Amino acid sequence: MNWWLDACQKPSEAAKTQAEQRQLQLTKPTGSLSELEHVAIQLASLQGQQQPQVNFPWITIFAGDHGVMEENISAYPQAVTRQMLQNFATGGACISVIAKEYNAKLQVIDCGSVGDSYDYVGVERHCIAQGTANFAKTVAMTEAQCQAAMQLGKESVEQALSQHASIYVAGEMGIGNTCSASAVACFLLNETAEKLTGVGTGIRAEQLEHKKNIINQALALHQHDVHGDAFKALCAVGGLEIAAMTGAYIRCAQVGLPMVVDGFISTVSALLAVRLNPNVREWMFFGHQSAEYGHQRLLAELNAQPLLKLNLRLGEGSGAGASLGIIKLACSLHNHMATFAEAAVIGEKV
Repeated sequence: MNWWLDACQKPSEAAKTQAEQRQLQLTKPTGSLSELEHVAIQLASLQGQQQPQVNFPWITIFAGDHGVMEENISAYPQAVTRQMLQNFATGGACISVIAKEYNAKLQVIDCGSVGDSYDYVGVERHCIAQGTANFAKTVAMTEAQCQAAMQLGKESVEQALSQHASIYVAGEMGIGNTCSASAVACFLLNETAEKLTGVGTGIRAEQLEHKKNIINQALALHQHDVHGDAFKALCAVGGLEIAAMTGAYIRCAQVGLPMVVDGFISTVSALLAVRLNPNVREWMFFGHQSAEYGHQRLLAELNAQPLLKLNLRLGEGSGAGASLGIIKLACSLHNHMATFAEAAVIGEKV
């Protein structure tokens, strides 16, 4: 049952060494491309080849609704979750444009949105529940619901691997999910809502205070049952899409598929994945540092160096998607720059 505890793949030390040696031979001062060098070397290690590539990125958006919306904690109505699902599938959303720009597969999975049955072309509907329960009053998910959501993430990664995806991005959609992610982060980092809760979709100051109060109320309600357990924290105050991303990140590391983590909500899932299976961390790139309050704290906890800092706070995998351009560039430089010998340039002896 607890497949997420299974061992992760090990990055290739041989490929890493070969990539490091190639970087020393390229026509530039050693270390002058800094993070671009590090990205290429890390990806080479994860892909087990001296010359890494991101020819076929795979992006999956996981969506779910949140019962805590009963507490009026968002600037947008819950109906927007379902509306955005169709927008993703028809190409109108930010992440849809990004996916097209980088020739990526875009998969859209509804883990459990509120509303009547529907049939949107391009949306995979898996109604685990009609959204989560209101975690200010009870647990958000049963353990069975949480496991089912994690399974959706696992299956998405396995599908990506079967299609020979070179790198995996998970994104999310769910009105109210910054509230849920903040609550999970509070449990994982043993912090109060004041330290980790931001404006999310753009609520007013008085709504933000109300949101913090709701989260602190939930922390007090569930603290005894959670007691430092990451899986129980996810069940208590998490979301179906947050659980699905957690499952996806773990499965990526288990099957050896590099991943790019997005913003605040995705990074909460990344931290959950690492708490459940620590070796998952080796397989992660971090796309960006968002403007959402608390994201920098999460990145520090994961000892993560984000590739971009553009003050984004959209979610839906947009920051990770944007960083694909940097990762592709790092690969191109690593693979196609001339060596000193090829260019007949006198360089450092190595």
